[in-house]
This record gives sequence, structure tokens and C-alpha cells, in this order.
Amino acid sequence: MSTTVHTNAPAITRKPGRASNVGLWVLQAGLAVQFAGGGIMKVTGAPVMVEMFTEIGAGQWPRYVVGVLEIAGAVGLLIPLLSSLAALGLAAVLVGAAITNVFLLEESPWLPLALLVGVAVIAWARRSRTSSLVDMLRR
Repeated sequence: MSTTVHTNAPAITRKPGRASNVGLWVLQAGLAVQFAGGGIMKVTGAPVMVEMFTEIGAGQWPRYVVGVLEIAGAVGLLIPLLSSLAALGLAAVLVGAAITNVFLLEESPWLPLALLVGVAVIAWARRSRTSSLVDMLRR
């Protein structure tokens, strides 16, 4: 005879320890600086960014879009409740950057892929915050 037990108990999410939490905050702050700097360069029209988007051939408006997304993501990484969602958004930007580097700029994708690993770690480690945000919005 087989017995199936169904439980409605909530899933237990393990919070990172103190050292892990500090490490995550250091990673978040470092990535926030990286993305804010890159975003500001794009939005303000730094010559290197204007040249890069000219080489891509899509015009200059994507430079502004990507710049704003990077700045918003950088700010979001520093807001506890938004950090996981910001990391997911930046992951999408980085996938686009890696593809653009390979197929349009014919450059190495290693920098966007390395940054992608960093934001993926943050998105995974801070995923309980996304759940908290969704629960808060449902109320």
C-alpha cells in the first residue's frame, strides 16, 4: 500500500549567511558602478559609445535605450527589494551585448559574458526578494 502525503507548507528559502550577504553586496556595488558608468557614457554621448553604436548600424537611439536600462539596473541593484529583478533585466541587456559583440562588432563576448555571470549570481541569490515583491504587489 502506498501513501501519498500532500502538504501545503510554504517552501523554505535559505537566506545567505553573513559572509555571503556581504560578498553579494560587494558584487552588487561593483556591478552597479560598472553599469552606471557605462550607462552614463552612453546617455551623455561619449565619443567611444557614439562610434560603437554607429558601427552597429542601428542608429543612435539604441544607445540611449541601453544607457537608460543600464543606469536603471545599476540603481535597482542597490535597492534590496529590486536587486533580483534588476539583475534579471541587466542579464537581458548583457545577452544582447554578447550577441552584438559576436555578430555585429566581431569582438570578443567575454566581458558581457563575465558580467552576465555576476548578475546571474545576484539574481539567483536574491530571488527570495523577488518573491517578496510579488507577494507585496498581490496585496
